Amino acid sequence: MINKLKAYLKEKGAAALIMSEENICYFTSFHSSNGYLLVTGDKAVFLTDSRYIEAAQNKITSCDEILQLKSMEADLVPLTEKMGIKVLELESERITVSRYQKIKELMPSVNVTCDGSLDRAVDDIRIKKNETEVAKIVKAQRIAERAFDYILSFISTDKTEKEIALELEYYMLKNGADGLSFETICVSGKNSSLPHGVPTDKKIEKGDFITMDYGATSEFYHSDMTRTVAVGEVSSKQIEVYETVLKAQMAGIDAVKAGVNCKDVDAVSRNIISDAGYGEYFGHGLGHGVGVEIHELPTLNPSSKHILEEGHIVTVEPGIYLPGEFGVRIEDMALVTADGCVNLTECEKKLIVL
Repeated sequence: MINKLKAYLKEKGAAALIMSEENICYFTSFHSSNGYLLVTGDKAVFLTDSRYIEAAQNKITSCDEILQLKSMEADLVPLTEKMGIKVLELESERITVSRYQKIKELMPSVNVTCDGSLDRAVDDIRIKKNETEVAKIVKAQRIAERAFDYILSFISTDKTEKEIALELEYYMLKNGADGLSFETICVSGKNSSLPHGVPTDKKIEKGDFITMDYGATSEFYHSDMTRTVAVGEVSSKQIEVYETVLKAQMAGIDAVKAGVNCKDVDAVSRNIISDAGYGEYFGHGLGHGVGVEIHELPTLNPSSKHILEEGHIVTVEPGIYLPGEFGVRIEDMALVTADGCVNLTECEKKLIVL
């Protein structure tokens, strides 16, 4: 992966300074709260402080050098001079204005740029997943799926949203997850009309829909899934909404294919929901890319300009949210192939009534 970044920096004297934790993780498979990745067309150097240096030396294989860092002034600035760097590109979307200004001041003889070019280059590299990346995402997803199977036996009317969310997280961490993809969403009853609602002390009641949106991480890679289940008897309206979302979700999955515009995939699911009379209650995009971050390119929404390509991994997660009543969301992850996609999510998505 880092060789692709080197290829981007082919001009003599050009370099990239990667400072964001997520991009450092992507290029080095190493996480630290303080590190710099300096890359030119023919060399990659990772610098980190005394807390991480030994671990970095043992873990990182993609860099030509791994150096201990005292400070940017003492180590990084002299290194840019030693490497003959004339142009230094920074991540414009992942740096503060003050940090950008400081780097410019420390390197007056270097043309420090922060115009988005590096961000676009890194996005182009990260957007396609190779077999190793796919395997890590699938591993994380299987952990999340086992958690779903487990949580079905845990859910009852004496449990709260918070208890269910915590149990999901505990199960994943106990059974192989390196971490959580994001803060778990577990909302029930009227709260399920909140697409990104926060778990509360509300107890589960008969007749509730429970929407659970969560994921696990494995070697820095994320999984993402959403399932909505019911407790006790459900109304005909609840069944109608659930079946509409399921139909839209399955049609969206079927539309995922290399060469297709992302906004057209979004439209397939959105039109089904609109035709059923619930268009105004589906306010978010259909999906997003997943990788070392939970939200990556490409995006599936009405204004997206991305074209799906082989190796993209996207979520497909339509929803209907009726304020004051209930909501439904169903989400899978799909790996784009030349003639369609592979659904990486194996959990049941027909309506489960507990």
